[in-house]
Amino acid sequence: MINVEKISKQYGSLQALKDISFQIEEGTCFGLVGPNGAGKSTLMKILSGILLDFEGDIRVRDWKVSKDRLKIKQHIGYVPQEICLEETLTARDNLLLFGSLYGVKKKELQKRMEEVFDQIGLTERAKDKVETFSGGMKRRLNIGCTLLHRPDIIIMDEPTVGIDPQSRNSIFSLIHHLKKSGTTIIYSSHYIEEVEQLCESVGLIDKGRLIEYGKMEDLLERYAKPSLFISGTGIDENLLRNFGDVEKKGNGYLLNSAHPLLTLKKLVTHCHEHNLEPHRLELYHPRLEDIFFHLTGTQLRNI
Repeated sequence: MINVEKISKQYGSLQALKDISFQIEEGTCFGLVGPNGAGKSTLMKILSGILLDFEGDIRVRDWKVSKDRLKIKQHIGYVPQEICLEETLTARDNLLLFGSLYGVKKKELQKRMEEVFDQIGLTERAKDKVETFSGGMKRRLNIGCTLLHRPDIIIMDEPTVGIDPQSRNSIFSLIHHLKKSGTTIIYSSHYIEEVEQLCESVGLIDKGRLIEYGKMEDLLERYAKPSLFISGTGIDENLLRNFGDVEKKGNGYLLNSAHPLLTLKKLVTHCHEHNLEPHRLELYHPRLEDIFFHLTGTQLRNI
């Protein structure tokens, strides 16, 4: 459905994006993962049509941004990282404002507002001023404003920053519902767990470059290494080197082995014979965070 073709963006001497290319299938959620400053927001603004000065092109179905920008924008809803609401107005008045900006006709808008309030779980707060809302409620209303014109594509830039667990779960439920209805979602985040939970495919971006992209299951399989995780008192790197290649991870170690089950058995025997009691000892399944570290040498969370 969406083809991003060699997108580059420069701010003076700063190369914000360099030759970004990927494809997104219709009705799926594509996750864009990277640290702060990697270029995620710049790319999201280009995809949503906010930034117009860039190299490359974007195709949506049979349209190209370079030729059919207005047609494409009619099919896109953009949720910015910064909350864009008029806090002195009620939630209902905010929806009225954004609905009129999207060109939704008055009769249809009244119907859509009721549907959107139900989707974002704020029906009972429709007449309350936004300034009385929690951060999570504002985030949900911000998303609701984007849904009024029934976009085929929704672009979400860090939509869960600083919100409560209830609002996060509400947003996740909404995204799953939108995917089932055929909506295509582009989801930017530096929270690995969110992308792993929501997205079928993912792009890893660092320093303005797309370092890897593809279907989630394909990436995890491509970079998977048979390994164990172990932690506990008396468990150190010198001990583990006798059983395989060792990597420090959190409060324990990853032990890479071509035969993890056999290595697990040997470790259990060794710990029993030497009165060692690991806090954790388990087969380890790779995650996106591990892939990012493998490709960049940097821990995503610590940037």
